[in-house]
Amino acid sequence: MTAGLSASAAGAVGVPVDPDADEARRLLLDELSKPEYREAQPTWFDRLATAIGDWLQSLTVGSAGGPPGIGLLIVILLVVVALVVAFLVFGLPRLSTRSRVTGSLFGDDARDAAAIRRAAESAAGRGDFALAITEMFRATARGLAERTVLSTTPGTTAHDFAQRAASAFPDFDDALRDAAVAFDEVRYLGRDGSATQYEAIAALERGLREARPVLDTVGG
Repeated sequence: MTAGLSASAAGAVGVPVDPDADEARRLLLDELSKPEYREAQPTWFDRLATAIGDWLQSLTVGSAGGPPGIGLLIVILLVVVALVVAFLVFGLPRLSTRSRVTGSLFGDDARDAAAIRRAAESAAGRGDFALAITEMFRATARGLAERTVLSTTPGTTAHDFAQRAASAFPDFDDALRDAAVAFDEVRYLGRDGSATQYEAIAALERGLREARPVLDTVGG
């Protein structure tokens, strides 16, 4: 009687009493696709967390397994070692950023603009206008680099700098080009330079310090 009722109930809802293999598979997949079964399945985050936990638990030292926390300790130590190696190889990010500003400037020079300007003024006071012109031109370039108007690289020439600086300060175009010529004459052609050339570059440096660039940044 009970079996008959069950068969009748099954037939009433459309479920075969004795389904074949294909029908049984279809019915099982239909049942598992219902929302209550999908919600009960673990999420991708649950599976990832479980996998990481299993991996940490499986870590061993040598051939002997350590206590449960040994895996996490090993990972922490590896991270610390990696950070130390990165610091030794690349240095602090802040220091690397500073070196880009105070690096090559028509020759290796790590001074800031103020220090180079003082050296130029000192050389002019001694009558060494060749050095004074060189230093004041460098102070001009360093000052614009510190303001991030433009930058210099080991391959930057005086004329390249003057051309790019003139794009940011068009009112100083002629003065920049004359300063680049004077710089090349005393540095590469062995000229003595003159007080007039030095004064012109010093005035250029002062003028650029007070001027605002046409563009926010001129890349280098």
